[in-house]
Order: sequence, then structure tokens, then C-alpha cells
Amino acid sequence: MFHKEGAKIILGSVIVTVVLFFLIDQFVHVEWLRTVLLLVVLLLLLTVLQFFRNPKRLIHDELDTILAPVDGKVVVIEEVYEPEYFKDKRLMVSIFMSPINVHVTRYALNGDVIYSQYHPGKYLVAWHPKASEENERTTIVIDNPNFGPVMYRQIAGALAKRIVNYAKVGDYAKQGQDAGFIKFGSRVDLYLPLSTEVLVKLNDKAVGNRTLIAKYNN
Repeated sequence: MFHKEGAKIILGSVIVTVVLFFLIDQFVHVEWLRTVLLLVVLLLLLTVLQFFRNPKRLIHDELDTILAPVDGKVVVIEEVYEPEYFKDKRLMVSIFMSPINVHVTRYALNGDVIYSQYHPGKYLVAWHPKASEENERTTIVIDNPNFGPVMYRQIAGALAKRIVNYAKVGDYAKQGQDAGFIKFGSRVDLYLPLSTEVLVKLNDKAVGNRTLIAKYNN
């Protein structure tokens, strides 16, 4: 399955691939060169297809869990000051996505969307310390009955040129459903209450809708 955000790009890539295959076959007569060019064009198409893949990962959504919103590597787990919405300290968990990761953003938890804001900005590399404050980004806050308000932030990377965010204030976020998409290299930060017990470690591989970030213990 492919994500709907890639429909136009995939269609355009297929058309370009067919045209290039025809031109290479007709006008390149050196056998080894023709083979190499055909393989390069095919590889480029496969790269586009893998980037927009959207594997279906069904879950039994629960109110007391926070799942990884994206695929990637856990690069930050630390206490930080969050100045945009909470204006106090939060526990931040950052997941970095390389271009080969699935780039679908999924709702990490159930709850009401109470804040959703887009910010234009720079395109620093996604792991840069200032990326969460200066890069193009969206900030979304979901109010969960157990955890309270939890923020996630989609952050564009050096190659990302468009962030897609589906969350609107007043929506009900259903854990596991598509929440957006970031095109070409990026990261997502989760801002959790300080009392949250984080269940992942630095450098862990996170899988969206699969990896348990936190579980509420009453």
C-alpha cells in the first residue's frame, strides 16, 4: 500500500520511467550502457515507491498507552523546556527518520486534539539541536484522559519541503490512524509529562504503531 500523499509523485515517476525506458531502448545501442541506464531508472522509481509506502498496522487502541508515531531511531530522551504551548518542562522523546524509513505520522495516543499549529521555517538537518525551534514544523497537542495533554511535533529536515498535518482542533485522535506525512527526511518529537516512565532507550529502533513509548500506571 502507498500513502495518498504520494499519488501524484508516484504517477509522474511511473510516466517518466516508461518514457525513459523507451528512449534508452531506442537510442542507446551500447548493450552494457543501455543495461546500466535502465537499472538506474528502475532504481530511482523503486526509491520513490519505497518512500511513500504505507504498511497497514492494525492495533487495539487503548487509552493508557503511547505508541511510536513514526518509524525511525530514538535519538533524544531528555527533560526540556517547551516554550510554545506548555511553557514548562516536559520529557522529550525524539525519533529521527532517514529517507529509507516509512514517513507516515500516526496518532501516538487517543484523545481530543486541543491545539494544532503550523510554523514555516528553516531546513536544518533534522538532528540539529535548533531544528525543533527553527525548522518548518507543526505542533499538535492531544488531551488524553490518563496522560493529560501530550504534544507531538513534526519537524522538517534538510531535504523535507512539505509537512502534511491532518490534525484539527476539535478532532478526536484515534491511536494508530494516519495523522500526517513528512516528505523526505525528518523527525518527530513527543513531549510527555515529567512523571512519564519512558519504555524506550536511546538508539532503539522505533516502529510506528508497534513500539511502546510509554504506558500509564495508575
